[in-house]
Amino acid sequence: MRVAVVGGTGSFGRALARRLVAAGYDVVIGSRDAARAAEAAAELGAIGATNADACRDADLVVLATKADGALDTARELADAIGETPVLSVAAELVFGSSGVLPTTEATSIAARIQEVVAGPVVAGLHSLAARNLGGDDAPEEDVLVCGDDAEAKTLVLELAERITSGRAVDCGPLASARALEGLTAVIVNVNKRYKAHAGIKVTGVRDG
Repeated sequence: MRVAVVGGTGSFGRALARRLVAAGYDVVIGSRDAARAAEAAAELGAIGATNADACRDADLVVLATKADGALDTARELADAIGETPVLSVAAELVFGSSGVLPTTEATSIAARIQEVVAGPVVAGLHSLAARNLGGDDAPEEDVLVCGDDAEAKTLVLELAERITSGRAVDCGPLASARALEGLTAVIVNVNKRYKAHAGIKVTGVRDG
């Protein structure tokens, strides 16, 4: 399966691409700058391309850009993405003296991306830190995933299980993405408070 990582030259995009390559996926790193994409791809054993070219031949598009650019990037790439499933990993955060907070937006970034692309959008991977993903070993964390399209969500759940040593947990419809994105703020605050690299483990859930 070919996975396009849009924004693949950033810290999270690189870490995710590295883990996907290790898991056996055919990975295309996308960037606005084709030369930067090619340089990053060469380091990771992937293919480099412009964002649009990366999306055109993909079976899954991961929007790994920073949160403040995710929606505009989705608009720009809507034609290239077509009806290909999209994985949204971004979370909007507000940094203040009292800590990190989610924004007060009524809907998630993932839901807003769904409004501008034709393919189904799935939200997930928000609790995975770039540092944990980019390590030598797969992170011992569970991954939370939500979406409305059953086939697209299954695709992402399978991917999540292959890039971590934990479980991929189906968290319901895309509307739940607002909570998943907000959870990122909680994890960042925990990591800052305890100088840690914490992730998520869900207990009491049986496999399957």
